[in-house]
Order: sequence, then C-alpha cells, then structure tokens
Amino acid sequence: MGRYVARRLLQMIPVFLGTTLLIFLMVYSLPGDPVAGMFGDKGADPATLAKIRHDLGLDLPLWQQYWNYMTDIILHFDFGNQIRNGRPITEVLGAAFPVTLQLAALAFAFELIFGLGLGVIAGLKAGRLADNAILIFTLLIISIPVFVLGFIIKMVFAFELDWIAPNVSNDQLWSEMIAPAMVLGGLSLAYVARLTRTSMAENLRADYMRTAVAKGLPRRRIIGVHLMRNSMIPVVTFLGTDIGALMGGAVVTERIFNIKGVGGLIAESITRREGSTLVGLVTILVIIYLVTSLLIDLLYAVLDPRIRYA
Repeated sequence: MGRYVARRLLQMIPVFLGTTLLIFLMVYSLPGDPVAGMFGDKGADPATLAKIRHDLGLDLPLWQQYWNYMTDIILHFDFGNQIRNGRPITEVLGAAFPVTLQLAALAFAFELIFGLGLGVIAGLKAGRLADNAILIFTLLIISIPVFVLGFIIKMVFAFELDWIAPNVSNDQLWSEMIAPAMVLGGLSLAYVARLTRTSMAENLRADYMRTAVAKGLPRRRIIGVHLMRNSMIPVVTFLGTDIGALMGGAVVTERIFNIKGVGGLIAESITRREGSTLVGLVTILVIIYLVTSLLIDLLYAVLDPRIRYA
C-alpha cells in the first residue's frame, strides 16, 4: 500500500505541472488587456500602462511568467497579487474558499443522502412502480439546466412563497445555503440515484447473492453487507470526482444566489481579465481533484477486500 501511495504521489507531479501549464496558457490567451481595464473608459497613457505591465511582470515572455508563477507557488506558496487592487491572492482565496466549501458540503450531503436513498429503493424495486417513478424523476432533473433550476427555485420559494431569502447574506448562514445546495447538487443527485440503481440491480442477479440467500442469511445482512458494498464502487468513484466538480461548478449557482465564494470569484475574474486570480483558483481545484482521486482509489480496498495494491 505504501509503495502504491508513493507511486501515485510521484505521478501527480507531472499531472499537476501539465494541467497548470494548460490552464496558464488558456487564461493568458484570453482577449483583452487587464491593465487597461483598470482605468475603464477613461484610459491611460501608454507609458503608464507599460510601467504597470512591467511591475506586474506581464511584459515578460509567457514561459518566463509561468516559471516565475510556479516558483513562487512551490517555494513560497505565493499566488501573487490581484491586478486591480494589489490584494494578495492567497487572502482572496482564504475568504472565498470557506464559503464554497460550506455550499459544496451541503450539496454533497444532499446528493449522498437522497441520491443513495432513491437509488437503493429503485434497485431493490427494479421494474416496479417505485423504480419507474424514480427513473422518470431523475431523468427530469437531468434534463433541466442548472441555471433554469436555480431560477425556478428562486422564483417559487423566494418570490412566490416567501420561504427563503432571494439572495444569501454576507453571513452565509447554513439555513440560507439549503436552496443553493439543492440546485448545485440536484444534477449529481440524479446521476448517483441512477448509478446506484443500475449497480444494485445488476448485483442482485450475481452468483454470490444467490449463495447468500441459499445459506439463509438475514435479508438485512444480505443487502447491507454483501449487496451494498459491492454495488458502491462505481458510485464512490463518481462521488469522489464530483467533489471537485461541486467546487468548480458553483459558478452559476453562486451567481444566481449572490454567494461570495469561489464560483462568483471565478466569474468576476473572467470578466475583469484577472488572469493571476483565475489561475490561482483553478490550481487549487486541480490539487483537490488529485487528492480526492487518490483517496477514492484507496477506499476501493475497503469496499472490496479482493482489491489489493502492490
């Protein structure tokens, strides 16, 4: 196990460097001048613009900018400063990430509890009325775009029924995050339910299940131990990759509910051409993806004793 973890950690290094390089190249290839955008419609003389670009290192070759960026991150954990106000990006990230973590945690719990619950019911009742109803419901959720679902929930529960506030306050209370979490986790909930249902329905026909029934084991043990553990491997794979997707996919949800998190910061950075802020945010998301993928791979051995890592 230790050798496997060490090998995976070494494999993460070129993956991290490659993804950050691609992100850096794409972000800094966006049209527009962030320095000129600082002055708005008023504009500025070319000498002033050139001096600011030089101070920020934006006049250097792209490969040198990337080298300086990665060196600062690896050696000093320094993501640089925002262009428009000089605020350290680590400070910006420190303010935005807890908000999105709170939202993502609620969305993950929502999809885990209700997605697994609906999937288990549909899997055990495969071909029956409950199964068909759940399949239709999840298909409906998948068919609705996130921004449409967000506006529907906001219009109905905030403006029509007055059950929730239309926007999340600066305090980011847990109660205010429930509606955005439902929007953010709705699509993943449908996928989790359908994936759980398919995996359980397939494993119900497996030989080891017939053997467990023939041995006279209690139904609770057959379902809870034998069926669930073997059926959860594809579901756990999806849930693991979905953690990073929830962090990055909050852009639309946070804009709809005016949440001051990573999603809103990404959208604002794109609008203002804040390349350093955008690269810093996405770099953190890459690290989250890599770490969660390793943890999920290690969890496979817990779910299925037949899996061993050399």
